[in-house]
Amino acid sequence: MAETANIPVIDISGDDQARVAKELVAAAIEHGFVYIKNNGKDIPVQAIDEAFEMSKRLFNAPTSEKQTCTIQQNNRGWSAMNYETLDPANQRVGDFKEAFNFGEFIDGKAQQPIPPTIAADEPQISAFRDLCYNLSLKLNTLLGIGLEVTPPDFFTSAHLRARGPSGTILRFLRYPPRADVSGDATADDVRAGAHSDYGSLTLLFRLRGQPGLEVLSADGKTWSPVPVVPPGTEEDPAPPILMNIGDLLSYWTNGLLRSTVHRVVFPRDGGGVQGEADVDGPRYSIAYFCHPFGGAQLGPVPSERVRGYKGGLAEGNPYAERKVLTADEHLKMRLKASYAQLYDEKQ
Repeated sequence: MAETANIPVIDISGDDQARVAKELVAAAIEHGFVYIKNNGKDIPVQAIDEAFEMSKRLFNAPTSEKQTCTIQQNNRGWSAMNYETLDPANQRVGDFKEAFNFGEFIDGKAQQPIPPTIAADEPQISAFRDLCYNLSLKLNTLLGIGLEVTPPDFFTSAHLRARGPSGTILRFLRYPPRADVSGDATADDVRAGAHSDYGSLTLLFRLRGQPGLEVLSADGKTWSPVPVVPPGTEEDPAPPILMNIGDLLSYWTNGLLRSTVHRVVFPRDGGGVQGEADVDGPRYSIAYFCHPFGGAQLGPVPSERVRGYKGGLAEGNPYAERKVLTADEHLKMRLKASYAQLYDEKQ
């Protein structure tokens, strides 16, 4: 059994926000991942439960419904099994998952086609997306404080909706059990290929008894499973929210904040996470990919701590080479690699 990732759990609701900010930055530097203790203050447990129920209804909808909402180059819509390939250089086939990406909502209405099965849930999906947005602003503010950025709301300001359109996505995901794909999958195949996230930070919601996420250690060789329920949170009303740093915060901090490579694997013989069941059933997760407005410049932020960092962009992340200038340019580069067939179809 692989050694589990040693990711800290942080309660961001404490009165001493300066201390919380320092803890958050320390975790982002060392791990790139941090558990946010879920006490229901930022995102109520009921809202998370309802989001997972909506997700299950969506994926149980007829394929014909979902096909009318097939993902487009704006990164919104339904992605079928094996359609997305997160690690094209190393994967034999596309990811063994299906996903649905929700972009912007206006007055509770999605600005994209929605399957009829969940049409009545539009306001609830929009409300959940708003909860994630507000939590992401709080986390960006804490990161700015912890890094002593001038001004401290630099990150927060770049993510305000008033600044303009962004690549922010709320994503529902379903990974089928191996039994459903046994004729197509080999022992080396994964549910989601190794990748770093495209945006600034990600909020990930998972269900008890459905592990599978693994993070790549700084050595670039060792994969460590990430428990859904880390020690000390067993009695919490819901598993902690997992936050991870994306490429853009790594760009902004010259690699001081780690955009850690991660993947999702099929259940392993003998289990993959100590103390957690790893049964071969479907796996559901919900990810909120937080992006700044599209024109945000990705140069190093005004911070003495960032200026004093000499490590360069994070090792082990093949996407950490500075090739782009704005958030939109980076997103388009990553999407073209992950959805090669979509972009080929549109030529």
